[in-house]
Amino acid sequence: MASEQKPELFELNNGTMQVKITNYGATITSLSVPDKDGNLADVVLGCDSLEPYLKGAVPYFGCIVGRVANRIKDGKFTLNGIEYQLPINKPPNSLHGGHKGFSKKVWEVAERKEGKTPSITFKYHSQDGEEGSLSLDLSPPLSLCLSLPLSFNSSVTVLTGYPGDVSVTATYTLTSSTTMRLDMEAVPENKPTPINLAQHTYWNLAGHSSGNILDHSIQIWGSHITPVDQNTVPTGEITPVKATPFDFTTEKKIGTSIHEVGLGYDHNYVLDCGVEKEGLKHAAKVKDPSSSRVLNLWTTAPGMQFYTANYVNGVAGKDGAVYGKHSGLCLETQGYPNAINQPNFPSIVIQPGEKYQHTMLFEFSVE
Repeated sequence: MASEQKPELFELNNGTMQVKITNYGATITSLSVPDKDGNLADVVLGCDSLEPYLKGAVPYFGCIVGRVANRIKDGKFTLNGIEYQLPINKPPNSLHGGHKGFSKKVWEVAERKEGKTPSITFKYHSQDGEEGSLSLDLSPPLSLCLSLPLSFNSSVTVLTGYPGDVSVTATYTLTSSTTMRLDMEAVPENKPTPINLAQHTYWNLAGHSSGNILDHSIQIWGSHITPVDQNTVPTGEITPVKATPFDFTTEKKIGTSIHEVGLGYDHNYVLDCGVEKEGLKHAAKVKDPSSSRVLNLWTTAPGMQFYTANYVNGVAGKDGAVYGKHSGLCLETQGYPNAINQPNFPSIVIQPGEKYQHTMLFEFSVE
């Protein structure tokens, strides 16, 4: 059982690229790639040991989030006539799976391969009613156990937690000298359920301790975003980025318009610009001028949260680094946030017998 596993650190190394990953949250803790002069630098924010991750002292650094990434409005959704209530861990919403989502679980190490294309596969079994032990403010007071039905009236049943058992796997593979692939799969075993996994690494291509990413340039293959309300939940609209600070359809410095969008970017882009390779869409290209490192990201997901570490403030990191606001950027390819409550968004509900599949390709280069 996964609960008997202990958190450990593993390394994938193909001679050019070195990646350290832990089975706690299937988390990337470090990734080193060469710059224009061949010098290796670690380009992800993280910590020297596993302890800060286990203590919850880091903000989703490098992990896989689920069962549902991003926000679910008010922690509520209705599926097949049954209402589900999830924990409100980022008031007033449920964020990244709840209090103890996939990012805070110890995954089983299912397979490891060495050689020219080293890989590691993690496995996790998510139980029916996971995230269900929460207190609801109900009158009269009720004590809830996992997935205990509540009847407010004859027509509404409320369950707590996520419905159904789900088997999840995540495989990281170094597919070439400077390319990493991530394949995420999830299979519901007995009930339909929302599934939306995201990889939540904070990137800084100049090196994890080099300051902010405002000088990085980015191009995003998305001509629309899903605008958000004051609680960062999509309103349901899909609006064009043209002539707005959100327009990265051509390469632009991140710092150019960031002051026009409140704290910074934290928005879902609709990946709709159509460039494909091996069935994956080109999602983003990030470039750091100081090292000439480039990251091209490809994905099968319909959306991507572009996030500029707006809430990172004084986080103690590797090698004595202290990470501040905008010290990294996240490219979280995903289903649209709160899609479970927005009928006009692509559905994230997966039926038993179906398979959720989500692939990401991280291609590093210099130019």
